[in-house]
Amino acid sequence: MGAMPVPAAAPASGTTPARSTWLETDPAHLRPTVLVLGGFITSAPWYRPFAAALQAHGAAEVIVASIWTPDWILAAVRGLGPLTTRAGRALLRASEASTTSPASRGAPVLVIGHSAGGMLARLLTSPLPFEGRRLNGSSRIGAIVTLGTPHVSGEGRWGGRIARAVARFADLNLPGACFAPTTGYFSVASRAISAREAPEDGAERLVRHLYDGVLPQPGVDPVTGDGLIPTSAALLEGARQIVLDDAVHGPGTRVPWYGADAQLDHWWPLALEAWRAALAARQVRARAREAAGETLAADAAREAAFEGPALAPGATPLP
Repeated sequence: MGAMPVPAAAPASGTTPARSTWLETDPAHLRPTVLVLGGFITSAPWYRPFAAALQAHGAAEVIVASIWTPDWILAAVRGLGPLTTRAGRALLRASEASTTSPASRGAPVLVIGHSAGGMLARLLTSPLPFEGRRLNGSSRIGAIVTLGTPHVSGEGRWGGRIARAVARFADLNLPGACFAPTTGYFSVASRAISAREAPEDGAERLVRHLYDGVLPQPGVDPVTGDGLIPTSAALLEGARQIVLDDAVHGPGTRVPWYGADAQLDHWWPLALEAWRAALAARQVRARAREAAGETLAADAAREAAFEGPALAPGATPLP
């Protein structure tokens, strides 16, 4: 199944889809096409309200990657290769949507990764193969926004093979905001729920157990986080950062999660700033290349060079 788009409003009568002219447009006049990569054990429909909220906040169009709960369960055994393939296909679809959007004008996509989806977003930029897949999609990504993503992972229990394998690969090959300034990075964390090392309350004890399962922090008392991911683990080194006071990891409780309207009001304007700053940096680079004899069209072609997930030489295909 393909990625699940949230339809954008139809263009006004008499208009035609815009060509890739974002390199010649003030980023302040552009609106992003957004790709949402969901978190561990989630499914695409889970993010439909979030996608609608993003459009209400000004996103030109929102594509939710078609990744489902069984995919995550299989990944715990077989690795993340198939998930990166699905994410890469979704990135291609989002890029195509940006190209035909009069509001985006072909601008690189703003990728939002929730929880483990934020690690998938970083894997999409890798020029080196990960589990047999070479994505190399940084040219199509204007910014990566992560919501409660465990960027820092110790030898805890959470996600087992997934967390350790991705964290090791990212730390070695994609450290911090490694494609800045031409790709923006913005990490969103929370300190809504604190947990002491030896609490008497059972609920607090469970939360501390979950935090230690992501990133053990002996001697830190209390540890804060969103109820699943500790604050310190969710902050990517070198990225723009915000720590929310009252966001929980996911929807379903009386406390709003990262994607609720009340929380979007806090971080979405900053995400737009990161995306537009990266576009401006690319425009500066394009003008420098033009001064050196290249054309804007050639630079636009280079930006669109990513063709989707490809197997590394000698790799075994996975579904």
